[in-house]
Amino acid sequence: MQKLSSDAPGWNAVRSLVGSPFNAVLTVIFAVILFLALPPFLTWAVFDAAVFPAVPETCRTAAGACWSFIVAKHSQILFGIYPFDERWRPLLVCTLLIGLLVYSIRPSAWRARLAGFWIVALMLSWGLMRGGFAGLASVSTDNWGGLPVTLLLTVVAIGIGFPTGILLALARRSDLPVIRLLSTLFIELTRALPLLSILFIASIMLPLLVPEDLLPDKFSRAVIALTMFASAYLAEVVRGGLQALPKGQAEAAQALGLSYWQCQLKVILPQAIAVVIPALTNTIIVMIKNTSLVLVIGLFDLISSGKAALADPEWSSPSVEVYLFITAIYFTLCFGFSRFADRLEQRAKGPSHE
Repeated sequence: MQKLSSDAPGWNAVRSLVGSPFNAVLTVIFAVILFLALPPFLTWAVFDAAVFPAVPETCRTAAGACWSFIVAKHSQILFGIYPFDERWRPLLVCTLLIGLLVYSIRPSAWRARLAGFWIVALMLSWGLMRGGFAGLASVSTDNWGGLPVTLLLTVVAIGIGFPTGILLALARRSDLPVIRLLSTLFIELTRALPLLSILFIASIMLPLLVPEDLLPDKFSRAVIALTMFASAYLAEVVRGGLQALPKGQAEAAQALGLSYWQCQLKVILPQAIAVVIPALTNTIIVMIKNTSLVLVIGLFDLISSGKAALADPEWSSPSVEVYLFITAIYFTLCFGFSRFADRLEQRAKGPSHE
């Protein structure tokens, strides 16, 4: 039998599948772990699970997972303590935001009007959640919770934080010393503080410093804190992309007669952002998960709503099932965005790299 050389096509195919010997060993180990863990998990989650009827007795007699609790409490988990009779409103908000997110993924939708769609959608979402007009009952932000809060905080914080981060990154590289100093101070001070500290300041210190009539509600304070945090981290990511570009790009644009903003918008920023798409993706996914920290200022996010649902004494509190349900929602959001970012990165590289 002819021995394969290291440059033979067959050997290259094997190496692409297996990788290094260390990776091959890790693959075998994880395959064994999966083989041992998957059958009992499927038995618990599927074959011995109880779904209907969605009553407490079903959980008490179930040999496996009690998904009947999720069926019975899904509304409370998804929408928190929002008034039960008005929960069609947060459902409509979630449908609107998720639908617009899916629409925004398509490159053909990347037009100036898309920003207008988002502004209208966010204003409509706020109006539906808050109410107080057109016969809708008024619901204060203290009663908001669940998935709508997670989506609104994520969209608003990233939607405002990303352009703000770009401006901060450009300001930090500015030739004007005052602008450069102010942007550097904001970025470094914000990044030096944990998000929990910023939220505590918004929850405890701000009410002591601002008159009650001028004090924003808890939701607005959470938006401000998350936006500050996101803009500081995104600014450093964008600045890394700006530093990765050779100076000749800006010099060539200036030689063509482009103004500073024309140079940045048409030449520098598109290339810089394309370079740092993976880092931007990581930062945005972290921000999606950081919305769970708003509990410290009294807002009920998705995880907090799940905990509140588990407090019902009539049920046996199947916490594993609840957290798996919440995990599936977070995974869908994060994985969906990571796939979009991967496609965006491939598109930025061009057809030759796909």
